[in-house]
Amino acid sequence: MKSIFDLVSHGCSKIVTNSYSTSFSTATKMLAPSIRQDIYNIYGFVRLADEIVDSFHDYDKETLFKDFEADLHKAISAKISLNPILNAFQETVHQYGIEEHLYNSFMQSMRQDLHKSDYLSIEEFKEYIYGSADVVGLMCLKVFVKGDNEKYEALKESAMSLGSAFQKVNFLRDLKADYEDLSRSYFPHVNLSQLDEVSKHKIISEIEEDFHKGLAGIAKLPVEAKFGVYTAYIYYRKLLHKLKAVPSLEIKNRRIRVSNYQKAGLLAKSYITYRLNLI
Repeated sequence: MKSIFDLVSHGCSKIVTNSYSTSFSTATKMLAPSIRQDIYNIYGFVRLADEIVDSFHDYDKETLFKDFEADLHKAISAKISLNPILNAFQETVHQYGIEEHLYNSFMQSMRQDLHKSDYLSIEEFKEYIYGSADVVGLMCLKVFVKGDNEKYEALKESAMSLGSAFQKVNFLRDLKADYEDLSRSYFPHVNLSQLDEVSKHKIISEIEEDFHKGLAGIAKLPVEAKFGVYTAYIYYRKLLHKLKAVPSLEIKNRRIRVSNYQKAGLLAKSYITYRLNLI
């Protein structure tokens, strides 16, 4: 029965989320059950595309990516795929009216990671961030507002800012791996081999501005989504706070993280803030 295969597909998307990101999976669990699975479905899709370009170094990544992209469009057109992750994603795409340009923009940014290593202009960087992060926030927003276009348009800018903030924090945290292992330099006009405090704090100031804009939108989210998104916001703000306190040289030499103990404390604090309606 198709319903059994759909359940298997949902399970695969959830497994991918839980396996690859403890922070995102915890935040997703704080969403209402009515929308939780669809966020797993979106994350499963974006994670697989990202893994192709970032991790499968012993394989023909370009061919794998090309095949995955072709399968994506077939899945959405046919409303089914034998790839469980794509089968789950296409279901969410159709249920909430996620526009083609959103997932196409995401795939375009992922495709750039196959070959492009430097983003030399602000315009290039913004275009990459839009495709790799902003549109992920917008796809999730489609689910949060249950396809309501009026609510979507009202919260669109905030969702994009939050997506940008999360991605830029990831770039700063993963600076060592991106630069040394993947030979990538995302931040324009910054020599990552000689990252200093001035450059670091300039990047952090931009991220803090994105967070400020994003928080304004979180306060206006439907109740089903607010606590889960706020939990993710709190996690990433904590990570940014830690990066801000760490010398630039240390950021280049090790990966800064938030411990599980700290995450538990942040979750408790987030819940109290949410219950007291202080967001």
